[in-house]
Amino acid sequence: MAAETWDTVPLAPPDSIFQLTAAYKADPFPQKVNLGVGAYRDDDNKPWVLPVVKKANEFLLQDPNVDHEYLPILGLPEYTTAAAKLILGPESPALRETRAVSVQTISGTGANHLGALFLSRFYTWDGPKQVYLSNPTWINHFQIFRNVGIEPLTYPYYDPKTIGLDYEGFLDSLRTASPRSVFLLHACAHNPTGVDPTKEQWEKIADIVLERKHYVFFDCAYQGFASGDLDNDAWAVRYFVERGISLLVCQSFAKNAGLYGERVGALHVVAPTKQAADRVRSQLAVLQRSEISNPPAYGARVIALILNDASLFEQWKEDIKTMSGRIIAMRKELHRLLSEELKTPGNWDHIINQIGMFSFTGVNATQSKALTEKAHIYLTTNGRISMAGLNTKNIRYFAENLDKVVRGEL
Repeated sequence: MAAETWDTVPLAPPDSIFQLTAAYKADPFPQKVNLGVGAYRDDDNKPWVLPVVKKANEFLLQDPNVDHEYLPILGLPEYTTAAAKLILGPESPALRETRAVSVQTISGTGANHLGALFLSRFYTWDGPKQVYLSNPTWINHFQIFRNVGIEPLTYPYYDPKTIGLDYEGFLDSLRTASPRSVFLLHACAHNPTGVDPTKEQWEKIADIVLERKHYVFFDCAYQGFASGDLDNDAWAVRYFVERGISLLVCQSFAKNAGLYGERVGALHVVAPTKQAADRVRSQLAVLQRSEISNPPAYGARVIALILNDASLFEQWKEDIKTMSGRIIAMRKELHRLLSEELKTPGNWDHIINQIGMFSFTGVNATQSKALTEKAHIYLTTNGRISMAGLNTKNIRYFAENLDKVVRGEL
């Protein structure tokens, strides 16, 4: 008899996004459209290696000093330092006062995990370990926090009636949550809705966070990708730091540098003093050592080159504008097709008001399933679409079928 048969292990369902991609790949239909995956595609529906990444890669290949030795536990210093300046701003009080702790992580997912693990171990919880997540949020947030013993709760965020922000519901949650609660906020390009607060709304959110002494867990996976402007997309994070709010930031270079498979991320914990930062850094090193020992080198070296070389940095900003510009153009064209040409019932202004890679279309689960089963358009059942999956060759096909499903004709 074996020591363990694993008969009591429940069979977990497959990940819905990756299952959707597998179904798309297996579909022989020539006009099939994949609007599920959160990765940029060019107008030919192909992955795009950024020209600046190709150039940085050439530099690395020609550098005789590049080796395959271990990186330090907390990561490549020239990467983490530059990544902190990018998200916090070069003039950030947290950097000026050396009270920000930066750790290289396994992309944004690893940053979320390490940040959650650190809070689980060291945050002085006043009650049960809980985190407030927006309703809806990136589905992986739930499992990441549960894995470290923090129970997710949700706060109102998306209003299906307006296909926009439930601002009052959001503020009410901030006001009624116990003091010193942990709130996860999307820094820009909210996933999955594409709905972001305005600067004025962020200011009011910050007022209540300070008043209630909440802790903010920022997730920033789309800096630059949202508006095409790196500084604009970091505004909320920088503003909260300037206001003296207790926070950490999870950062990813998967989307804005197209380095999805290289897993390049960072966790930045902003502490109140340098002494506190030193203590935080020491414990993050212990946690990192026990999980991955050392982060991977290649992607961090690519980003370090881009961030620390003025000409490469300028080219990267142009590459970001290429990606965000194409997404914005698809939003405008989809809006034009639905509102003006097809005269699809309803108001479609949310398509151009939302920002980033994703858009909540407003169609329900039955309509989403009909689009997939009858029109071979693959999207999640909550009506979220990846705008990056649209291009000049398939946008009309998608708009016409979206129009049909809204009219009940599909």
